[in-house]
Amino acid sequence: MASPKSAQKKPVLTTMNLFYATNRNHIGEDRWHPSGYGTKFSDDGIENLRFGRLTLDVDEATVNQHLATTAGYGVGNGIGLSEYLGNMAGSACISAYEENIPDPTRYQNHQEGVQLGSQALFDDLKGIMTCATDVIIYIHGFNVSWNDAVGGALALQTRLNRSTTGDTTQSVAVVLFSWPSDGMALPFVSYKSDRTEASGSGKAFARGVLKLRDYLMKICKRGDDQCGQDIHLLCHSMGNYALQEALPKIADYSSGRALPRLFEHIFMCAPDVDADCFEEGKPLARLPELARFVTIYHNQQDKAMYVSDYTKGNPERLGCDGAAHPTLLNAKIHQVDCTPIVLEEGLVEHSYYLNGFVNDDIRLSTDGVPLDGAARRREMKGVWPNLWVMK
Repeated sequence: MASPKSAQKKPVLTTMNLFYATNRNHIGEDRWHPSGYGTKFSDDGIENLRFGRLTLDVDEATVNQHLATTAGYGVGNGIGLSEYLGNMAGSACISAYEENIPDPTRYQNHQEGVQLGSQALFDDLKGIMTCATDVIIYIHGFNVSWNDAVGGALALQTRLNRSTTGDTTQSVAVVLFSWPSDGMALPFVSYKSDRTEASGSGKAFARGVLKLRDYLMKICKRGDDQCGQDIHLLCHSMGNYALQEALPKIADYSSGRALPRLFEHIFMCAPDVDADCFEEGKPLARLPELARFVTIYHNQQDKAMYVSDYTKGNPERLGCDGAAHPTLLNAKIHQVDCTPIVLEEGLVEHSYYLNGFVNDDIRLSTDGVPLDGAARRREMKGVWPNLWVMK
């Protein structure tokens, strides 16, 4: 007879894959195969980007348990899944795309034998997009370590692909952009530090956006077949501030009167930016030029927004009550009030985009469902066609 110990079933492992870009410093001697990334900027400079991919083996049963759990506002506990995957992220196998620029003092387009990590990443993404896969670029927020960032990105990717409302013929691949957030719970110290680092990282993110623009222009000039898929951008919390800081550099290096429209949707989740940021002359006034739609998810119970507002001396936050003057919003911008459905459970009210109905709403957008589609759990807020409330 088998002993109880030998009769125990071994966990069934599943392999998760994630693309990433980062301006964090690598950990370990091999920059192309690091054990992880740290809390400082890359040793090659604040705007230096490393591109790569990682694989992580996780327990399928634990993943399924989180996906089947009711989060209070729909099925799917993405926050719990993010914590589990973040705890496992230290065992990930990381491979950065190797680069080679023969003469760093000369412009790379004027040299032979140049090998760029961004080119390799975009080529790989182009390959999977031909298989009915949209791409979401994800920028995390404040107080997030590298492992936590990996956990959040993989949870987002898993939740979107396993959403009960999603188009089963479509997939979503998440590309993590991770900036050196401290990953430390020191409210009065690390917040200020992270805000400074997010500002600098915005310029690094802008470099990545400009590289993407140049790549798309190149394949259009070659006449490559169009895959028919979309690229989206999702920013959480202070990640929206990094996006804000990226806009001036994108504008400086863009020809013509408008910024390049690279994204189908830009999702601003619990955005830690000023509530009047979209008004004329304000930092995000030109953001709608980058996308077909911009969606703001906000929650009046978001305690993290109160921390940012009152203890840090910031003006009212977009992620709390939404836009300061919603009637002045560009027609491309839609804001969704998530307050009625979000429960008060720790910081769940700040990362609610990973859970239940809110995550489902994001997936419906990537699938191209109309903003007033019957499948959505939202209704118009008042008489304005771009103001919504979750129900």
